[in-house]
Parts: sequence; C-alpha cells; structure tokens
Amino acid sequence: MALTGRAPLAILLGIVPVLIWPTGSTVLTWWAVVVLAVGLDLALAVGPGRLVLERRPSGQVRLGEVGESTLLLTNPTRRRLRAEVRDAWQPSAGAAGERHTVSVRAGERARVTTRLTPTRRGDRRADRVTVRSLGPLGLAGRQRSLDVPGVIRALPPFTSRKHLPSRLATLRQLDGRSAVRVRGQGTEFDSLRDYVAGDDVRSIDWRATARRGGVVVRTWQPERDRRVILVLDTSRTSAGRVDDSPRLDASMDAALLLAALASRAGDRVDLLAGDRVVRARVTGASRTELLGDLVTAMAPLEPALLEADWSALAGAVGGLSRRRSLVVLLTSLEPAAVEESLLPTLATLTRHHRVVLASVADPELARMGRGRDSVETVYDAAAAQRTTALRERTGEVLGRLGVHVLDAPPADLPVALTDHYLLLKSRGLL
Repeated sequence: MALTGRAPLAILLGIVPVLIWPTGSTVLTWWAVVVLAVGLDLALAVGPGRLVLERRPSGQVRLGEVGESTLLLTNPTRRRLRAEVRDAWQPSAGAAGERHTVSVRAGERARVTTRLTPTRRGDRRADRVTVRSLGPLGLAGRQRSLDVPGVIRALPPFTSRKHLPSRLATLRQLDGRSAVRVRGQGTEFDSLRDYVAGDDVRSIDWRATARRGGVVVRTWQPERDRRVILVLDTSRTSAGRVDDSPRLDASMDAALLLAALASRAGDRVDLLAGDRVVRARVTGASRTELLGDLVTAMAPLEPALLEADWSALAGAVGGLSRRRSLVVLLTSLEPAAVEESLLPTLATLTRHHRVVLASVADPELARMGRGRDSVETVYDAAAAQRTTALRERTGEVLGRLGVHVLDAPPADLPVALTDHYLLLKSRGLL
C-alpha cells in the first residue's frame, strides 16, 4: 500500500467542516470519510502483480554513448491502469528518465523508454522495476517491485581510432600503392607491368618479356598473411588506475588500434586475454568481423586480483601458431611482477616469436619527479624517480632478452605501438 500527497491534503480539507461545525463528531466523521475514500481507491487500483512486464534487448553501446532500454507494460485486467513506474538500473549504467507516469486502458499495452549512458565498461544490469498503481481518486495505490532482467553491454570506447587514418596512409605507402614498388627484404612478388625508364633492370622478368615481345618488370609488395597475437594481461597489475581509468582499458585501446591496422595490412590478428586462465579468446576472425569480435570479447573483462601465470599464457600462444609471429604482451612494466613470473617465460617466446611488451606508464610519476616546492614534494620526487629508474632497468633487462619494450602514457601508447608495427613492416622483420 502507498499513500500519495492527496491523502494528507484531504485530511487538511477537514478543517473547513470543523470550522463550520466545531464538534468531535465532525472530526470523527471526516476521518471516516477519508479512510473510506482511501480504502475504496486502494480496492479499485489495478494490482501490479497482474501486469505483464517485458523488456526488449538493449544491445550494445560504446562507453560514453547513449543507449536505450524499452519496457513493455501490458494491462490484462478490465480496469484502467494509472501508475508510476521506476525502471531501476545499477548506478554505473547511467540511467536517466527512469521514472515514468503511464495510463493504460484495459487490454492494452504501453511502452516506456529509459536512457542509459554507461560510465563503466562491461555488462550493466537492470535492477527491479517498481510499479505504483493508483486508484481513480489518486489518494492511495498498490506498490510492488518486480524482477525484469535486462542488460546493456558497454563496449571499449576505442578513443585511439582517430589515429587510424594517418597510420593507414603510411601503410598504403608501405603496401606498394604509391608510385614506386621496390624489391627488398620482407617483400613478395605482386604483379607484372611494362618497363619504364628508371626501373631497376634486376626486376626485369625475361620470360614474360620473351612472351609479350616487350620489356616487363616485376613489382613487389610487403609480405602479407603475417600473424599478430595480442596477449592482454588481466591480472592484478591491470587494475592500477592511470588518469582515472584502469590500465586494462588503456591496453585495450592500444590493442584495438593495432588490430585495426594489422588487419588492413592483410595480417591475421588473434587475441588472448587472461591471468591464471584464459578469460577471452578471438581467433580466425575475418577483417570485416575482427573489430566487432574484439570489442565484444573485451567488454566483460575485469581485472582479477591474481598474479598472471605467464607459462600458461605462453602455452596458449604456442597453441595458436607454430610459425614465427609478432607477439604483443600488453602488461605492466612492474619490476616485481616481471621478474617473478614473466622473465622465465620470455626465453621460450623470443626463441619462436618476435616479442613486444607494451606497458601503460603513469604520467603522474613524471609530474611528481619535478616537485621541489616543499620537503614533502621532494620526498615524493625521490620516490617517483626511483620507481622510474626501476622500470627503466627492467626494460633494459627485457631488451637484452630480445624483447622490444614500449612504455608510454595511455594517450601515447596506441600510437607508439602502431608506429613500431609499421617500422617492423617496412623493414620486413615480421
């Protein structure tokens, strides 16, 4: 049972008859009238339990974009439904306009829509739907909370996609779509064309020349169908927050930009995400489906308060490909974690693959390292510089093992990783 603001207002209106007939019986009579009206209103209200509630699928939205959740209310009774409906969601779903006033005639259905702007990546779930059904007088009603499951998936925002056009332009030059195609390390035969002045005579195809009766040269393009394996660390180190977002989210952004570029270059891209076990896996996706499969697999991932088992992850990498591949480890350059778990595994990985470690650096360390305003800031600067020195030393150790280390802030890491990929591509090192 629920009382509306009209119920106390009806009681206050009893002042009028009391002023006219100032007796105790007048007060009791008025109270009886109000109680009777409330009881009648309550009896005529449609029971919320008799309603049929259905939620349409909400689909997926990128983090920060606006989605919708549609709720259908069917009134199977013979009375009109006058109700207030609250479609509750967990706070990180960013629900707006979740309170609705509806009036549904007997046997009809109404639709209410709640706007959702998720503030966290992953699956954001609906809570209960509360229906307050009011009587015809609006004095009282029946209220009940009903479970109507619903979920909206917030995909990674992929903010680094703004850098994709410039990298694709560089890739087109490497891919031989510029005016000149030159043979070199890491290139393969592409096609034949007529000789023009200035072509390298070593590229003349003498058999084709003899058949056509004119000089024909071979053209070349960078090797395709290379393999890129992205290994996303979801262990405890990925939970650290950098610029008010987890390291895991920044690593995802870098992985998505590299995947988009590598797929356009004709390379195969696979994803492994995990800590002690593999949490997500994307293999064999086509170029048109790759990004969709990646963001769908990444969306529900959350950092786990566990140490990464790099031997298990390396075994999963070996299960994907026996041929030499580019393996990108998206993990933290934390000295303790690297020395205890990752170092013993790298010897096996570098023996069979080209390995790149991409780590999210904290810009706050650089800001703290410049502090000299007070005694406290000097101590902070010393701690920050020591942390930076340890990370640099760890990077040097990894470099001696044949691992190329990229340690950059969240906004710069995707660009640094794709530029390194293009460098390897241009030198034929994949």
